[in-house]
Amino acid sequence: MKRTIFGAAAALALAASAPCAHAQSFINVLTGGTSGVYYPLGVAIGKIYGDKIPNVKTQVQATKASVENLILLQQGRGELAFTLGDSLKAAWEGDEEAGFKTKLDKLRTIGAIYPNYIQIVASAESGIKTLADLKGKSLSVGAPKSGTELNSRAILAAAGMTYKDLGKVEYLPFAESVDLMKNRQLGATLQSAGLGVASLKDLSSSSAITVVAVPQETVDKIGPPFISTIIPANTYSGQDKDVSTAAVINYLVTSSAVSDDLAYQMTKLVYESLPELANAHAAGKEIKLETAASGSPIPLHPGAIRYYKEKGLIK
Repeated sequence: MKRTIFGAAAALALAASAPCAHAQSFINVLTGGTSGVYYPLGVAIGKIYGDKIPNVKTQVQATKASVENLILLQQGRGELAFTLGDSLKAAWEGDEEAGFKTKLDKLRTIGAIYPNYIQIVASAESGIKTLADLKGKSLSVGAPKSGTELNSRAILAAAGMTYKDLGKVEYLPFAESVDLMKNRQLGATLQSAGLGVASLKDLSSSSAITVVAVPQETVDKIGPPFISTIIPANTYSGQDKDVSTAAVINYLVTSSAVSDDLAYQMTKLVYESLPELANAHAAGKEIKLETAASGSPIPLHPGAIRYYKEKGLIK
């Protein structure tokens, strides 16, 4: 009888200690609006993590994107987030004008992913063909304090304008902006996203549009982390020519509270699952392991550094 009691006690003690070795981790993936690029890529990453990391439960959260995502990470309300590079820099520096009341010192980078293209699309009937034509017209600049809205401020400033020069400013996510344009209640929308974003594909398939160029000289006035690039012809219906614009690199970011081992697995599975990400959205095709460890305005997570050292990207 004593042996039985002793054995049961030992078994209970072992069971009590088991969670330390096999505790379930939780990964909340912070994305953006459901009609953008962050969300479908986040859903794909969440599935990869749930399938391939033992004892991990995942959740994908739709958000207002970059700025909100970084604040949630700092608060411990997420484990992986998508963000624009300029928002990430502003968060690390505590740029209050960009929406960060204090420096977000817990942020750590997993890796660089694809570039966000600044895509300014006007209805053909608005008559907007250049940046200067936006004066006196209505423009949706993205959700308030979102990465897109910060990009809108930068682009307009480099073109010698502020929101006061516009006829009307709408602070709306992508899908809502497109709905207003379809109803002839909005002249143009600025959307900072991967090429082929669902909202603009939807708009161009139902309405005549003009993709407005952001000339290289305008991009040069802003400087890093913005670069000059091209929206290739036929990215959207009715767009028969290449269009010059600006781009900003996106990053996957985590928190210093995430363990090195989990961050290592999170990094490894992203960059070793690129075909799955390409299938989730065309922007996934632009994610490259070769550039993953470069350019971050904040420190890499030690778990990510471990993976990049294994791959020879960091010495």
